[in-house]
Amino acid sequence: MTLGEVKENYGKLKLFINGEWVESGSGEILESVNPATGAPIATFPCATAEEADAAVDAAQSALALWKKVPVRDKARYLFDLRGKFEEHADRLARILVQDHGRTMGQAVGTVRRCIENIESACSALLLLTKGDYVSELARGIDQAMYWEPRGVFLIITPSNIPMHAWSSYVPYAIASGCPVIVSPSPEDPVCAQAVFEVCQEVEGFPPGLFNLVYGGKDVNRRILDNPLVKGVGFIGSSRVGRLLFNQAGALGKEASINGNGKNHVVLMPDTDIDAAVTGLLSSCFGMAGQRCLGSDNILIVGDERYEEFKEAFVKAAAAMKLGYGLDQSTELGPLVSARGKQNVLDFIEKGLGEGAGLILDGREVKVNGYEEGFFLAPSIFENVTADMFIARNESFGPVANLIRVKDLDEALDLINNKDNLGHSACIFTKSGSIARRFTKEADVGNIGLNVAIPQPYAFFPLGSKNESAQGCAKSRIDSMRLFLDQKTVTERWV
Repeated sequence: MTLGEVKENYGKLKLFINGEWVESGSGEILESVNPATGAPIATFPCATAEEADAAVDAAQSALALWKKVPVRDKARYLFDLRGKFEEHADRLARILVQDHGRTMGQAVGTVRRCIENIESACSALLLLTKGDYVSELARGIDQAMYWEPRGVFLIITPSNIPMHAWSSYVPYAIASGCPVIVSPSPEDPVCAQAVFEVCQEVEGFPPGLFNLVYGGKDVNRRILDNPLVKGVGFIGSSRVGRLLFNQAGALGKEASINGNGKNHVVLMPDTDIDAAVTGLLSSCFGMAGQRCLGSDNILIVGDERYEEFKEAFVKAAAAMKLGYGLDQSTELGPLVSARGKQNVLDFIEKGLGEGAGLILDGREVKVNGYEEGFFLAPSIFENVTADMFIARNESFGPVANLIRVKDLDEALDLINNKDNLGHSACIFTKSGSIARRFTKEADVGNIGLNVAIPQPYAFFPLGSKNESAQGCAKSRIDSMRLFLDQKTVTERWV
């Protein structure tokens, strides 16, 4: 069954500043396309410097208003936001398919993650914003510690998880008392508009609490430079994240930076092959390989199961159905952009040039009716060695590398090498002792045991480390540490 599009075209998008949709005065207008069809579905403006400043001023005005709202009312408004996401879940999912390229199942799951983050933020508002108090710390002296919102924050969301990244920061900012300016990726702006339309329906949020601007690095730099902005939450590439981290540090501002990952899945000789193949189809090829917690490198320990796994994995990957995600039988959608597709094609060429063997080639796929879409079928390399470019860099596409290792020591050495980005690693095994050792020795922030995507729930942080994350806090519930600051009060009344 193929579902209908919410709209064929969303027209010229507007900015959302101080609680109103604003027609931009910018002369720089960009185009958003449906990655499955290649057809335009919207245009949107790059905000001017004056519009970026107006968004910051609106957020600063909202800060004073939001501080005065009682905690129980803030919680009710956030619960109302959760209800609005439930009400619009199908619409949001279909827009995500059309604007980003997800399958419908993946899009429904994404909206569910957004709802879970809002639920988690509601809980954090009621539990994590409470302070501490000690009576009679010394004779006649009491002491208290209060949590206070730091102020206005810039939130930058990436092209691969536009809605999920929004929910990984914004509900927590609001729960902490911090207004936001959201700057989405130029590759899927319709998703951002849809989320803000839902937020606008909640009665009680003051104008300026949420603001939306488009524009990319120049707009982001100007907003972060503004003295009223206290920090930035970012999910995207490590390169851009490092620039933002350095800018924030030079300005004395807070930052939560989540960057690239080069993730690994280890298959021990006792692996349940069927379970591993099922998990790896999603991990390596789900979301067309554009998943932060997905994996490129599959490390097969020993030789005895290699051919068995390879045959099963290649067969299952080759059978995946490509198509437009609104067709509910589709298993693999397009890349989010033509540029993203070309980057993956260049990555595959790099692997071939290094001598890796391409045992499944997904480059020349054609999807009937969607010939202009940005589709790639799964590609699988073997004879990949640890020193190759493709073994050390993220493909960000539907590409998997089969790497033979002699034992767990060699697998851990590869995971923990000097180029380790520190995002995630998984292992399939029936041995508790091996799993325990892997958990302790793999130098990454997210571990999976007999799962191929180690997705933390909303009330856990995304535990990336090393080059995959910088700053004072991780995303999701841990971002409360980004948005809240401490104040102590020492008092004597006797």
